[in-house]
Amino acid sequence: MAEPPTPPLALDLGPLGLDGGAQLLLNHGLRRRAPGQALRVQGSHTDLALHLAAWCRKRGLALGTVDGALTITGGTDARWQGAARADAGQASPPGAVADRADARWGVAARGALVEAGAPEFHFPLSDKPALWSDDAARLYAAAVAAQWDPDVAVDWQAEFELPDEVEDAVVQVMTYLVENENAALLVPARFLGQMHPHYREVLQCLAITIADEARHVEVFTRRIALKGRRPALSTAGAQASLKTLFDAPDFSVSSLLLAVLGEGSFVNLLNFLQAWAPDPVTRQICRLAGRDEARHVAFGMSHLAWQLAVEPDLRSRLGAAVDARHDALADTDGLNEEVFDALVLLAAGAFTPEAIAAGHARVQQLMAEMAEGRRSRLVKLGFGPEVAAALAQRHTRNFM
Repeated sequence: MAEPPTPPLALDLGPLGLDGGAQLLLNHGLRRRAPGQALRVQGSHTDLALHLAAWCRKRGLALGTVDGALTITGGTDARWQGAARADAGQASPPGAVADRADARWGVAARGALVEAGAPEFHFPLSDKPALWSDDAARLYAAAVAAQWDPDVAVDWQAEFELPDEVEDAVVQVMTYLVENENAALLVPARFLGQMHPHYREVLQCLAITIADEARHVEVFTRRIALKGRRPALSTAGAQASLKTLFDAPDFSVSSLLLAVLGEGSFVNLLNFLQAWAPDPVTRQICRLAGRDEARHVAFGMSHLAWQLAVEPDLRSRLGAAVDARHDALADTDGLNEEVFDALVLLAAGAFTPEAIAAGHARVQQLMAEMAEGRRSRLVKLGFGPEVAAALAQRHTRNFM
């Protein structure tokens, strides 16, 4: 004997119409129905029947009259027919990261139910191996916690006076830092808009990296002007070296050249300046910037370790990119001579032959530490010791 039909669920809208929010009560009522149960609607709004007919038609629901009452029957909202979850699929945990992000997901939140017919977005970086880092979320959280306000974190009112030659040296180094940080800001920005937002951890990590670099540009620029100076010399060789970073063909090559090799060397440089800066402001901004740069290096290492694990052949392409950059810069001057001399002077601390000799030796030691750091990071990425040492030495003489 057949089961008797489930009585309709009653919904009284009172004077409320669909032009005043009645759809909230209708949706609530529809969600409360048992399978196959109808929803009987009543209300006093003059246009209720007309508006309800259009509302049901748009959603693929049937509207009829049963015993003189408006009655809605039918399945789920038609807007969700053909909709798809913006994640790795039903077999994976909710919000799981997909190996490839679908263009139809657009800019929807990961795991959202994306209505059929939504426009497709073209993001060149839509494959997980091409951009992912297991450490991105942690590094982003660390970066958020470590953000600093230049007006608060730096004592711009600290009293000091330097000899003109020493102030000139600081200004020259700051000028050099600004142009390198401009590149470190703009190169990641080039890739940011290419990334599918499904990989939000990487997107956020890269965005806060760009914010870090913008802050570095600010504080180095403010140090230049602190004593009324203008920026010093920017050489053609330095500009040529940085332009090769803009010409990097893809995100992984850029991560190696900029983050692992360039910014890794800059961590050494900023630590050096913190140790030998002749004034408290320069020491403070180099300490703060160096802390940020260490995170940028960590992200580059994490991303490349991920990609090399799934694409071991990438290693030869990365090595070829270092060689190609070295060859492209073979005819340039490399490190700005004025920057080198400024570093020697800052490390010397005095205008005596003995002090200058000591300063020169310290800069040479800095460059050796930079090369060793590059070699060590390349070994961690799976390059053989001899190959890693050779690539470390072939890195641009401009440091970045």
